[in-house]
Amino acid sequence: MSFTIYPAIDVRAGGVVRLRQGDYARETRYSDAPLELARKYARQGAQWLHLVDLDAARSGGYGLAELVAGIKATTKLQVQTGGGVRRQSDIEAILDAGADRVVIGSAAIREPALAGAWLQAFGPERLVFALDVKRSPQGRWILPSHGWTEASNVAFDQLLARHAGNGLRHLLCTDIARDGMLGGLNVSLYEWLRDFAPGLQLQASGGVRGVADVLVARAAGCAGVVVGKALLEGGCELGEALLETASC
Repeated sequence: MSFTIYPAIDVRAGGVVRLRQGDYARETRYSDAPLELARKYARQGAQWLHLVDLDAARSGGYGLAELVAGIKATTKLQVQTGGGVRRQSDIEAILDAGADRVVIGSAAIREPALAGAWLQAFGPERLVFALDVKRSPQGRWILPSHGWTEASNVAFDQLLARHAGNGLRHLLCTDIARDGMLGGLNVSLYEWLRDFAPGLQLQASGGVRGVADVLVARAAGCAGVVVGKALLEGGCELGEALLETASC
């Protein structure tokens, strides 16, 4: 099975940032040049890029179309991107900018029928559903939305089964408690997902510290892993990670 490493670039107010556990008040800013960072990852051998508009994730109105167009014009990267995708016209605009896949987050949780219609309209290869989870005080998985700022009462397993039945192929799942914390992946979550919906191409996210965690994601049956903070802070060297996974 092929395995993809997705370097992540999260953009807020025009800069490259990382949040801790999805908290907008706990932001670290790394760069004011997201296009240059994308070019760097391309030079290091990346084939895909995971690009997020954090402003739009919370408030709607995807605003990175120009950045996507710049990345596609100056690199060979394939781009999956999202944030604030609420309408079909948002998807169309992002694809028109050159994106290869559009990430659907809140709409996949709050409006599953609409998200299912988008799957039929655009096809399963053009969409990624981001069902990002955290543990409730009662111990069940819950699915926050709108940039992880609003709670929902949607049952994770029921929603996942519905989307898989509608033809979903690409699933991105982040354990929010681990996002930006460099504490390692939640392996048990991804093993459960692999067994629950074996037909999905699963992208792990949240907690990658280095190459060892990338290899753990592959061993857990994931089709890919999103790596953000570890690349920005030097814990994971992209070229080495790509080489290691290619030799497995």
